[in-house]
Amino acid sequence: MVKQFQWSENQVTPQQVPALDQEEKQQQLPITENQFIGIPVQRTGSEVTSKQSVNNPRDVVKSVGNVPNELYDRLGLSMPRWLLWILTVMVGIVLSGLMVSTLALWTPLWSNLDQVQDDDLEANTTKDQVKVPGVLANKIAQYKLSKPMNILVMGIEPVPGTVDGSPDSFTGESDTMLLIRLNPSDKSIRVLSIPRGTMIALPEQGLTQVSEANAKGGPVLAARVVSRTLGNAPIDRYIRLSTSGLRQLVDQLGGVDVFVPQPINYQNDGSVVNLVSGWQTLNGEQAENFARFREENVGDLGRVQRQQVLINSLLQRLNNPSVLPRLPQITRIMRKYFDTNLKMEEMMALANFSVNVERDNFQMSILPGTFSKFSKNPNSYWLNLTGQQSLLNDYVGVNIPGLVSDSRPVSRLRIAIQNASNQPHLTEKMIAYLKREGFQNIYTIPEWPDTQRQTQIIVQKGNPAPGHDLQKVLGLGQVDVSANGDLDSDLTIRIGEDWK
Repeated sequence: MVKQFQWSENQVTPQQVPALDQEEKQQQLPITENQFIGIPVQRTGSEVTSKQSVNNPRDVVKSVGNVPNELYDRLGLSMPRWLLWILTVMVGIVLSGLMVSTLALWTPLWSNLDQVQDDDLEANTTKDQVKVPGVLANKIAQYKLSKPMNILVMGIEPVPGTVDGSPDSFTGESDTMLLIRLNPSDKSIRVLSIPRGTMIALPEQGLTQVSEANAKGGPVLAARVVSRTLGNAPIDRYIRLSTSGLRQLVDQLGGVDVFVPQPINYQNDGSVVNLVSGWQTLNGEQAENFARFREENVGDLGRVQRQQVLINSLLQRLNNPSVLPRLPQITRIMRKYFDTNLKMEEMMALANFSVNVERDNFQMSILPGTFSKFSKNPNSYWLNLTGQQSLLNDYVGVNIPGLVSDSRPVSRLRIAIQNASNQPHLTEKMIAYLKREGFQNIYTIPEWPDTQRQTQIIVQKGNPAPGHDLQKVLGLGQVDVSANGDLDSDLTIRIGEDWK
């Protein structure tokens, strides 16, 4: 029997948000049914009741370390096999937001890990979906999402003087923040990256960066300010990870292969970081430096792009059968870096939903906004939702009165041309073709140094429709809904060898 899984009605009330002043209390937005749960809960029958009051923002989180045992029994799994991959999933989310891709890699390895053969792994993987082994499929199929779910994911910077995995170790600022929406109505997963410099209002403090919210009031406050910033968007659950876990994971995997488009040279906590351009096998420290590098002209947005590149490389490495013998050791290392208020039934519902989502329905975008060079903090990122109603509806699930969607035809959008074919003449050929088709707002950017066979159409603003329209005009191209195009573009065409 399929269990139609609906999220509980537990909510973060105004009284649970630390240090709210009187004016802030009067401005509390209505609490909706599908909203964030910021305190540990215990389910009795069909009721869910609070077990703890929030006196200290550091006490609002119950570690997932107490959750798995019952889930292991339900799935018939041993602890190391299950925990490793659920943790790997969450590391992947924090790095780039590719939740479904990570789940797709993790799920086939759930079942009888010791008996999995290389051919079995290959047979379980298709281009668009992952086929889950029968026994596991039957178990997770009992749990099903019945309505959309929003999850706030935060990568937490290490707190000096704390022990990894302790409650205090998750009280630092967030280095990475993502809002992930799983929507069963259109079978999609969409990931909205929120730059750490995004300006928000905190109680009794005023304007500050969103990265400070977790340190000031834990995941409860972080969820509330993100919700308000995005038009009272529902936030149902949270996940927090220590970013130091990335370094450990990469080292245990023997490194990851990453293409570095340009040399990276900077100082990080007194250490000199030098990464040459081209294909590199990065160790844990190098991978962390690659992900954290901040370019002066693009700030956090460039970091988001590199994080997405890194997670793709990490996923490829995790799917290598040669990694399997290292799983027990990786499990022991990774479990202490993970913290969430997701419950076991929810995890199974997420797994069941995610493995049935097609690759084209994995979509990513960046919270629309601009960096201000005139504010006291040059890294401040200011929200700009003009023309972004479609993005908010798809990625967050809210409709803001008076806000409209961008209805321009694809020929009027700003399109960047980047040659990745190693054939310079194809750039002019592409420009000439687009102009004949009525495109005027086009420009070129430096060539991509890694040669690609297939032309890529990168949708920078989250809505795949213009990308598919451009695909029809070109008669080719793979549509990629991600933040990896030119930051000033609506669409980026990365010319491959197939453009003749």
